[in-house]
Amino acid sequence: MIPEKCSLCKGALHEGKTEFLVRVQNEVIVVRDVPAYICDRCGEAYFTAETSRRIDVIMDGVHRGTICLHPLAAGEITLAE
Repeated sequence: MIPEKCSLCKGALHEGKTEFLVRVQNEVIVVRDVPAYICDRCGEAYFTAETSRRIDVIMDGVHRGTICLHPLAAGEITLAE
């Protein structure tokens, strides 16, 4: 169930699309154009149960190696004090 307001900042939610990013071992997986309810203040995204299930299916395919991923140019840096 999607909340009426953002649980972090209490901003209003609106329908939109976002990206789902997750690190799997040494790779970053990006799922683009994910439908979500997005906070107009802080940008927090909320997914419906159906969207979460679809992401789970994609991630299962990634873990099994049955989904072909397009490589992305990326860089990584550590913030050291």
